[in-house]
Amino acid sequence: MADYIREIRSLVGNTKIIMVACGALVFDADNRLLLHKRGDNGHWGIPGGYLEIGETVADAARREVFEETGLRLGKMVLFGIYSGVKNEWIHPNGDEVANVLIDFVCTDYEGELLQVTEESLDVRFFPLDELPAKLFPGQRQIFADLISGKRAPIIS
Repeated sequence: MADYIREIRSLVGNTKIIMVACGALVFDADNRLLLHKRGDNGHWGIPGGYLEIGETVADAARREVFEETGLRLGKMVLFGIYSGVKNEWIHPNGDEVANVLIDFVCTDYEGELLQVTEESLDVRFFPLDELPAKLFPGQRQIFADLISGKRAPIIS
């Protein structure tokens, strides 16, 4: 994926482009939510990342969760699709994006939870009423919808 983004950015520079990001709200048997402390900004967030060419959104969510946490996801159901002005931002390197965020819910997983990966400084499950204070701002609406109990799928 880095090659794809690099290629696009070589053509358009920092100009705003539409990117599709996929992730998963992974819950354990105690209904705790899996979060990872992002290596790029130190915020806690939902595991996920950008879709690669030829990949389905479900496969992208599974790949990203595995890369960031070490867990392999099984069955997933759609939680929500988020787009619009609230999902536009500028990365620290100046790249502007208009994100379409597609998130799934999953309770079916296997593997060993890795505390540190290339992209994660820490990984752990949190009760919904004890989420860390420093949550990733780009996922603010997803957290709000999850905590409010809004019925999925959410199209925003």
